[in-house]
Amino acid sequence: MAAKIILFAIPFFFLLIVIELYFNYRRKAGAYRINDALTSLSLGLISRTKLLITFSLAATVYGWFTNYFSLTLMSADSLATWAFSFVLYDFLYYWYHRSSHQINFLWASHVVHHQSEEYNLTTALRQTSSSVFVWLFYIPSFILGIPAEVFFSVSALNLVYQFWVHTQLVGKLGWFEQVFVTPSHHRVHHAQNEYYIDKNHGGVFIIWDKLFGTFKQELDSEQVIYGVRRPVKSFNPIWVNFHTWFSLLNDAVRTSSWFDKLRIWFMPTGWRPQDMMEKFPIIKQPAGKQVKYDPLSSTYSKYYSVFQYSISVFFTLMFLQHSAQLSFPIQVMFWILITWPLLNAGLLLEGRQFALKIEFTRLFVSLLLVAIFRSQLANWLLVITLIYCFISLIGSLAIGSNLKRQLI
Repeated sequence: MAAKIILFAIPFFFLLIVIELYFNYRRKAGAYRINDALTSLSLGLISRTKLLITFSLAATVYGWFTNYFSLTLMSADSLATWAFSFVLYDFLYYWYHRSSHQINFLWASHVVHHQSEEYNLTTALRQTSSSVFVWLFYIPSFILGIPAEVFFSVSALNLVYQFWVHTQLVGKLGWFEQVFVTPSHHRVHHAQNEYYIDKNHGGVFIIWDKLFGTFKQELDSEQVIYGVRRPVKSFNPIWVNFHTWFSLLNDAVRTSSWFDKLRIWFMPTGWRPQDMMEKFPIIKQPAGKQVKYDPLSSTYSKYYSVFQYSISVFFTLMFLQHSAQLSFPIQVMFWILITWPLLNAGLLLEGRQFALKIEFTRLFVSLLLVAIFRSQLANWLLVITLIYCFISLIGSLAIGSNLKRQLI
């Protein structure tokens, strides 16, 4: 059921993004940049599709706990079970989310969601693909005997709820703010301002923050500044996912202290060994002093990137619907067809000229994969894929021609 909830919600997500784009344009709110938005959307697609071709550690742990350590399973037919599970999940999510802002190795994964220097509904879909230990925080659900179907369903519902709070176009909502997380509350959570930082961790209910001392009200006198203090300065989804992990690993390898090599992963967010701070200092700009990463790229590249993202959405929906019936090699092929164009689009949006060479290579590999697995593909899907590759080739040639004209 959880997969169906997400799949059903996706069209509504995009409808709401279109509506927000319209009002953003009407109000001249400046909440969107195409390069930032496409990067967020790309990260969302990759995070969903990678789940379908990787081993589900959480599902295995859940089954193990419920078989050997749980109480008698609660009834999945009981409304009380669903209500209790929904509230408990959000309570546990609060502690996972709060810990992700306080511990280095958890922040290395979660930071992806906070890297956007804009704040709009696409930011909600900016999800990490490197999260590994989330399931640890939900062990109480396993032990208490919440059925797997209920647990994963309320998890999906919690995620869907969090989508709508990622907007600047909705103000404060009166009494609703007393109990539930709202756009105003979550704008505070995405702030890098000293006054706001690391506050409002709730997913659905804001009451946890009020109970445990992490609540902050959005103030008219303190404008929210979005992003992180160590900006990633990239639209490459792979680098965006792993740059903080790489930084931690780099410090762990280079520090002379064996104790620091181990403890760096579990220290408070931002902690570094003393010798690394001295030899390789990292200068972080104060909030509000940073210049947004917005490299020059051609209009051709932007339109081409939008096209590639749109096609990736189509393949993702196909993948989500039919992955269970596909062999593992076909799953991997689909994942390549979905992910690789998003990586190249990121390079094009950064104005990297070598991206075109990689794009021509990708199109050749894509056609080769289609040729190898053509007997396992439906005729209509084969035709669509070939048309897509042809249009992509024409688009790549147009970008290359435009670059040549600029250089002359």
